[in-house]
Amino acid sequence: MDRATYQRLYDALATVEDVHRIAHEEHRDENLLFVIHTHRVTRDATRRFYPIQRQMSRMASQWKRGRSMLDIAREWRFPPVLMGQMMLKELGIPRRKVWQVFLHPETAPDARLRTEVGQLLEADLIYSPHGMELQRARGKEGEERLQRWLERHGVGYRTESDLRGKYAKTPDALLDDPIYFYGQKITWIESKANFGDDVELRKNLRRQLGPYTELFGEGAVVYWYGYIDNAASPPGILLWDAETIEGLTPSVEPHSVGTPAVRPSKDPARRSHPDRPPSDPGATRAAHADARLP
Repeated sequence: MDRATYQRLYDALATVEDVHRIAHEEHRDENLLFVIHTHRVTRDATRRFYPIQRQMSRMASQWKRGRSMLDIAREWRFPPVLMGQMMLKELGIPRRKVWQVFLHPETAPDARLRTEVGQLLEADLIYSPHGMELQRARGKEGEERLQRWLERHGVGYRTESDLRGKYAKTPDALLDDPIYFYGQKITWIESKANFGDDVELRKNLRRQLGPYTELFGEGAVVYWYGYIDNAASPPGILLWDAETIEGLTPSVEPHSVGTPAVRPSKDPARRSHPDRPPSDPGATRAAHADARLP
């Protein structure tokens, strides 16, 4: 996607209603638009968290006079669940109890709060537990899609679960033997159920991809929802989208530039993992923890 189109969509996707409207008007993939909307909402919430927090006493006073938390969140164009968490903390509810209330609204101290927490949860598809589960499901779907591609072409690999405890950081797929793309050797592949804009690319490089190259060598990252046109590929890391990886047909050796190739695993038993253990059961808990108040 070219930068001008991406910026136009980014600016326009302020609400979930905008996602539905633009998907219909422009015949665009609604999942892609929701991913872009999520970028906008989470970055704006991070940027404005402390300014909003400084106004919390005034907002709590408005709530005590009868305004709903959802109404206040919409006025300030702030994620409803985050606004509610901050408000409950301002009302004297302990931090640990705050998130418990959003996991189980029936535990809220009174009927008004139970009703309003339910409204906040229904209105927030990003910071609510349901929104986090949707995000986790997108990530899992991307990982499984990558694994199906590797197994379809007989590429041996190990997953993060297989490698747990062996390395400080582990990619989604560490290959048993390298594959090649346009002459570059690839020893690992990372799956991102996301759109790779400039901000996302810089963040991923710093937190994950750079350390992978130091530990394992050259690799590739798949942004299943695409990435910005003319994005700079980090040294030793190739950027792929869904169309690119699904179009690759591996062969035994890299015969020439422009011909992708793969060296199949020498151990057939490592080509697939039908009995791979399930995903880390702490993943959802970790995602919930990330959304708690600082």
